[in-house]
Amino acid sequence: MTTPQALADNVGILKTRMGAFFAGSRAVFRGHDLHAELRDMDWVELYLFGITGRRFTPQQLELLHGILVYTSYPDARIWNNRVAALAGTARTTPGLGITAAMAVSEASIYGGQPGVKSFNFFLRVQRHVAAGGDLAEFVAKEGRIYGFGRPTPETYDERIPWLKALAEKLGLADGPHFRIALAVEKMLTARHGHLHMNYAAITASLCADMGFSIFEFQVFRVPLFMAGMPPCYIEAVQKPEGATFPVPCSGVRYEGAARRRWKPAE
Repeated sequence: MTTPQALADNVGILKTRMGAFFAGSRAVFRGHDLHAELRDMDWVELYLFGITGRRFTPQQLELLHGILVYTSYPDARIWNNRVAALAGTARTTPGLGITAAMAVSEASIYGGQPGVKSFNFFLRVQRHVAAGGDLAEFVAKEGRIYGFGRPTPETYDERIPWLKALAEKLGLADGPHFRIALAVEKMLTARHGHLHMNYAAITASLCADMGFSIFEFQVFRVPLFMAGMPPCYIEAVQKPEGATFPVPCSGVRYEGAARRRWKPAE
């Protein structure tokens, strides 16, 4: 709970360890001069440094780039991309439309929240196994395990073999959390054939092996789907206004009050 004194101590001043802008002079980014020291970073590397304060190896950065690229689908039927497309057909601005689409990406069934819950699961199960516990017993007691299964007719996630192959090529597929993810998938598919690993599990386990905290992983995921959103927005703008996902009156099943005649006021 924030105390009155804590609020009073911060009136009129911003205390920060993250950075500051000095007009006409320099910009400091986590204690480093942005232009003098960090100018050669690519955007994702700088983004990750801002989140974690840590530097990543070239192999880790390539894998993290892959995580973002491999799920960039410009399909306006996907729930978050649909928001971007509807924003385009309504002629709102790109910033508003894409930001709204990113906001709904934190959906609780198949968006950001399952990724966070999957990450939490891998941290707990890895500690259990490292302490000598039995993996099968832990899985049996867990009940619902986020990161396995998919709410689509096709239950196998087409992104998995590509990201797994990239991790293997880079020497990053042998961490304890990812090994557990593979073992859990074998257990679940043996019992329930459709519970394959999905993107939440593979990204959570790989990022856990790279030393992310749950919160860092959650922040890293914010632009996870973003590269697929602008194409959906742009295509909707290029079509006639309102022509993306129009719904005719005949397509609405109305179950409210029947048509009524309004009486003139007396």
